[in-house]
Amino acid sequence: MANRIVSLIASGTEIVSALGFGDELVGRSHECDFPESVESLPVCSAPRINVHVSSLEIDQQVQAAVRDALSVYTVFVDRLDELSPTHIVTQSQCEVCAVSLNDVRDAVCRMVNSQPEIIALEPMDLNDVYSDIVRTAEMLGDRERGTRLVGTMQSRLDEIRAAAGREPTRPSIVCLEWLEPLMSAGNWVPELVEIAGGRVLLGTAGVHSPYFSWEDLLRVDPDVIAILPCGFDIPRTNEELHVVTRHPAWRELSAVRNGRVYVTDGNQYFNRPGPRIVESAEILFEILHCDTDEQRRFWKHHGSGWLRLDECA
Repeated sequence: MANRIVSLIASGTEIVSALGFGDELVGRSHECDFPESVESLPVCSAPRINVHVSSLEIDQQVQAAVRDALSVYTVFVDRLDELSPTHIVTQSQCEVCAVSLNDVRDAVCRMVNSQPEIIALEPMDLNDVYSDIVRTAEMLGDRERGTRLVGTMQSRLDEIRAAAGREPTRPSIVCLEWLEPLMSAGNWVPELVEIAGGRVLLGTAGVHSPYFSWEDLLRVDPDVIAILPCGFDIPRTNEELHVVTRHPAWRELSAVRNGRVYVTDGNQYFNRPGPRIVESAEILFEILHCDTDEQRRFWKHHGSGWLRLDECA
């Protein structure tokens, strides 16, 4: 009997698809958009907050919801019931970033047509990402698929690490996960930086992304700045760039003076702990080491995954 899978987190949808269970997906979250085939699936969630306002206003809405013990997302219980899933993929890593485990448990309690198994992803670092993939495959009936996928990912990351090891320098980098207030990427991103041959500043592997101040940023003065706001693609990030570029301290930073600031598609890559963390590491390698005209032949993600700040409209 085939699975009937609803994924309420974008990285989960990518994991299910990469494992070869994509044709068993019957529903998705409002954020699930990769692979493109999933966009025709029924949407089973929506944000309760207004996501079309500024970074600061989004952060204020989220903090208010968390302070009042309210969910940031709505789960469409009636639609879930109609779909009668055998499995629902969610996450317990962050109440803010996607539909949470508690949201799904509450929804399942109100369903009558099925009592699905809940697959709760728990990624705090790279090993957790690998474990989530294998556990998802096992719960869907074929653990070996997960083992093979993780092996492929690790081999590709080893190739990036080897290429980075041949580079003469390890530039320091700050990865901005939010622009107002400032937040640095934690969790799995510092490990991706290390694999790509950089030295991460203001972020710690396996730890939630921390807020920091402009004074902190000036103090560490990184060689490179990568801008990868959670849930923002490059055009959306461009709308917010003035928040940092107009700050009085911005032009004091070495990365700014030396033209080493890059805008990335955080939504599609760095914010999704699934198979495309490999592409995230490739992007980091490109912006850390392939910044000269003669190295352009190595670019795979320029234009789609990242742009230099001076290339942004």
